[in-house]
Amino acid sequence: MSDDPVMLRPVAEDDLPVLERFLTDPEATGPFQWLGWSDPGRWRRRWEQDGLLGDDGGQLMVVTGADRFGFVAWRKVVMSRSSYCWNVGAQLLPEGRGRGVGTQAQRLLVRYLFAHTPVVRLEADTETENIAEQRALQKSGFTREGVLRSAVFRDGQWRDVVRYSVLRSDSLGQR
Repeated sequence: MSDDPVMLRPVAEDDLPVLERFLTDPEATGPFQWLGWSDPGRWRRRWEQDGLLGDDGGQLMVVTGADRFGFVAWRKVVMSRSSYCWNVGAQLLPEGRGRGVGTQAQRLLVRYLFAHTPVVRLEADTETENIAEQRALQKSGFTREGVLRSAVFRDGQWRDVVRYSVLRSDSLGQR
């Protein structure tokens, strides 16, 4: 890994093969995100449509210098007729895990979304067994809210997930 700081940037065309690994390579995806084979062409189609930056969500690459470690993403969750929040997540390649890259990337995403969208709430979910991601979320300023039972189907069974949130009024959201 480079000594350069972790940064987020828009997805470029030459990043698409990196993103495709998450849909075609179970080892790259990791044990908690592999949901089966998926259409790798979807990244290119979305990128050609809007550069993976739309009104209802988006994706940014997680990089340090020339090294690409994965992406962060957000999608709109409608809460009522007049309000919505973002559900956020991060997906890192094996070489980016366990080094604090995900924590830094999620902090940057929180700052970005609070700076450029009017939402007051960001939320994130992870499986109850994904302790590393729970730690990263907590270090990124998220607060654990509770467990959603049987919320994700993966590897032949339903899994519980933990819901986290960070509010604009929380100290991290104010930076």
